[in-house]
Amino acid sequence: MILIATGVLIASFIAVGGIFCAATLHVPRRTGTKPEAAAIVNLSATDGAQLSAWWFRSPIPTHRCVLILHGIADSRVGSAGFAPLFLTAGYNVLTPDSRGHGTSGGEYVTYGLLEKHDVIAWAEWMKRAGCVRTFALGESLGATILIQAAAIRPEFSAIVAECPFADLRDIARYRVEHSIGSAPGAAVIAALVVESGFAYARWIDGLDFGEVSPVEAMARIRTPVLLIHGLSDSQTPPSHSQRLARANPASVLWLVPNAGHTGAAAAAPQQFRTRVLDWFAQER
Repeated sequence: MILIATGVLIASFIAVGGIFCAATLHVPRRTGTKPEAAAIVNLSATDGAQLSAWWFRSPIPTHRCVLILHGIADSRVGSAGFAPLFLTAGYNVLTPDSRGHGTSGGEYVTYGLLEKHDVIAWAEWMKRAGCVRTFALGESLGATILIQAAAIRPEFSAIVAECPFADLRDIARYRVEHSIGSAPGAAVIAALVVESGFAYARWIDGLDFGEVSPVEAMARIRTPVLLIHGLSDSQTPPSHSQRLARANPASVLWLVPNAGHTGAAAAAPQQFRTRVLDWFAQER
């Protein structure tokens, strides 16, 4: 009986992990019509995944460029909404579909494990396209990926990261617990679900999500980082950006009243524009 019970527990643990990974490593793909002003560019990632982006050239001749990274389950359709802000300020703009999103290839969403290398590959492409000074804006998961990429190589002159999470395990537990609600033992259940997912991803998919810790990356990077976080963000609490800011005292944190998740531009549009453009314009 003990062996049977143990077997059932192990099978249940694996099954929960499989369900968790199915929901989090594969997301609905958002696609849209290419804007007339954009050109389609493609890139082969280091693992062979085919990545795609839209490339916008500023009407003002420039060698300054901005990479914009979208969040989870979004695509370049969403990040292209920021393009006019930079194009009118004299920046060329690249908006990639992250792997596992939009029209880009890649079997899994890996929360930075592979995406950080994709970012470096895109930065190298931008240099070949004539970019001399390159900057980056990331939203949610995109912000987290940028921080991890900067810890590998300082490709960008400056970064703006809106609503990043500090540690994948921590935010995964928070979101699972948040979805359960106030049920007794919610924190324990959330921890078990996440640990089963992490174990499944490592055993079955070969993905070690224990390595996804932007807060550790933040402590190592030398790239100037402006952190932006809405004080009304219920998806990723502001404490994550506060933790990231403490890890790198050279970073700057702007907490935005009445802004939800990645909602700073909507809650404070003029301040957002001024702060972001001023951050990129500073001589460093």
